[in-house]
Amino acid sequence: MENKSTKNLENYVPLPKEKNIIFMNNYIPPFSVTNKIINLISEISEKAGNIVISEQMNFNPHLRRNNRIRTIQASLAIENNSLSLEQVTEIIGGKHIIGAAHEIKEVKNAYQMYEHIQEFNPYSIKDLMKAHKILMKELVNEAGEFRHKGVGIANNEKIIHIAPPAENVQWLMNDLFQWLKDSKEHILIKSCIFHYEFEFIHPFADGNGRMGRFWQTLLLNSWKDIFAWLPIETIIKENQEEYYSELRISDSKGDSTSFIEFMLSIISNSLSKLEVSDQVSDQVSDQVKLLLNIFKTEEKPLSLVEIMKKLDLSHKASFRKNYLIPTLEKNLIEMTISDKPNSRLQKYRLTSKGLRLIKSKFNSL
Repeated sequence: MENKSTKNLENYVPLPKEKNIIFMNNYIPPFSVTNKIINLISEISEKAGNIVISEQMNFNPHLRRNNRIRTIQASLAIENNSLSLEQVTEIIGGKHIIGAAHEIKEVKNAYQMYEHIQEFNPYSIKDLMKAHKILMKELVNEAGEFRHKGVGIANNEKIIHIAPPAENVQWLMNDLFQWLKDSKEHILIKSCIFHYEFEFIHPFADGNGRMGRFWQTLLLNSWKDIFAWLPIETIIKENQEEYYSELRISDSKGDSTSFIEFMLSIISNSLSKLEVSDQVSDQVSDQVKLLLNIFKTEEKPLSLVEIMKKLDLSHKASFRKNYLIPTLEKNLIEMTISDKPNSRLQKYRLTSKGLRLIKSKFNSL
């Protein structure tokens, strides 16, 4: 809800009756598990299981970096940061650009936070505060602290959401994290509920939208590694109005079911786009096809010399440029000694992706 203007409020209006449950002990967020939610969980689980992302991402830091940049640019754009994808890429690459100082700082902070994603415990309030401190460093005085004043969310000067009083934020967040730890619901459901409840509480003076989306990603990453690199925010950005609409609908109903359905659809669409991107990247050159063809009948890894001999090639530089490097970059083959690329014992073998590609597309090789 962050891209709507946030206003400090010293006088509070009563919370909607439906949300009074938030002040009870042993808080359980109100929601229902619908058939749509069940179907989406099954769909997402199948898609995530079909994408072998770990090998591709571990080998290809360029791909990891590009996905992360897209995520950061989209998440910041939702909050009215005007910097383009190209500008964000240049900032992260250490280049100087012409732009508002605070927007450039937002990019640098967000990138640093995402770079630490594997270090944060998604069930720890302490780590939530650490992440917020990184995200909002030198942008707000309360970086890494819960807000000290009331806030309301305005749209065109109209207040559309009143957050709970500041003095209640600490124990509301304690209750939310305790539920997160204790709940037996599927992590896909829990992550969406946390996202909604986090935005409702609006625990920080600024950065709530970015933090809510990041923390959902962190929760999903604890389930499957793919989510550390999946740019869900790009799909949210494409559906930004609906995103805020679903938050408001859940507010008015006092029930997050609608928002859960929406976010699960976003996650499923993100996985579909990643699958499509993976397929597009498989449009390979004739040289790559020829190299892959070598591995169709080979069960053991091959050295560079062995591959060149099978291809009847003698010029090493041309082979590396036109055959080896493109095939490695597409994660169709991999090194057996990845930490020592220039080892004299280096050999190459087919990856899972390369094997799938051969079986599904290149039967005529």
